Amino acid sequence: MTIPAAVVAAVLFVGMAAFQASLALGAPLGAHVLGGRYPGALPNRLRAFSAIAAAILVGGALVILARAGAIGWPVGAAGVLAPLAWAITVFLALNTLGNLASKSLLERTVFAATTAALAVLSAYVALS
Repeated sequence: MTIPAAVVAAVLFVGMAAFQASLALGAPLGAHVLGGRYPGALPNRLRAFSAIAAAILVGGALVILARAGAIGWPVGAAGVLAPLAWAITVFLALNTLGNLASKSLLERTVFAATTAALAVLSAYVALS
């Protein structure tokens, strides 16, 4: 059951990464993030952070997939998978709290639900 959970998590991670990448590329979705402070496209500095977030989210997907054994991981680095999976879980739980506190309806509903699901899936995989 760990691999299917990791695959579902990876799909959610990639979906969130695609959204962050669209923000980084200038999509006019700023009203739906950061509490809606920036309607339209994000300022360049925040677009750069969205690009970094997209890369981190893809990295999270890879870590969770590797922890579940769905993809390979360098043998010498396998010992970091469990701590990384737990760090991802904690980050997602905190992110969920931030999303719930947002003024943006999309953040409070869709993003909070997504990050909460990712936190649960990541914890499940981390326990494996």
